[in-house]
Amino acid sequence: MIVNIAYLLTPKHRVAFLYDDNTMRQGLEKLRHHGRSAVPVINRKGQYVGTVSEGDFLWRLLPDEGTPCPCSLKELERLHVRDILRENPSVRITASLDELLDNIIRHNFVPVVDDLNSFIGIVTRQDIIRCLSEEKDAAPCLRKIV
Repeated sequence: MIVNIAYLLTPKHRVAFLYDDNTMRQGLEKLRHHGRSAVPVINRKGQYVGTVSEGDFLWRLLPDEGTPCPCSLKELERLHVRDILRENPSVRITASLDELLDNIIRHNFVPVVDDLNSFIGIVTRQDIIRCLSEEKDAAPCLRKIV
C-alpha cells in the first residue's frame, strides 16, 4: 500500500511544540496547557531537535549523582528544554510507509521534516490506524479496532 505522508500529516501550526531554549518551567506549563504528554522540540530556526515528555521533566527533577534537584519554580527557570531532550527519530516527508511504521511502533507520534530538517508537522499513531482501517484491503480485525 502506498501512502503519502502529507495525507496523514498534522501541520506544524496545529501542533503543540517547544523551543529548545524554553525553560523547564515554560515547557511544563505548555504541556499542561495543551494536555499533552510529549511534544516535539525545535530550535529558533525551525529545525527539529528532539522530543520531550512529562517523564523527561520528572526524571530531571529527581536528584541524580552529582546533579542537585531543582525544587523551586525559580530554579526551573535556569534549566532549559534542550538539557532534557530525548531522541525521537524524525522522518522526511518523502519517507515510505515502512519507515513511518518502524517509528510509530515505538512512539505515539513521528515528527516530519523537510529536506532542510525543518519541522513541518507530525503523524500520530491514531492517524495511521485510521488510514489503514479506511483502506479496502485492511484486515477485518483492524477495522474492528478503530
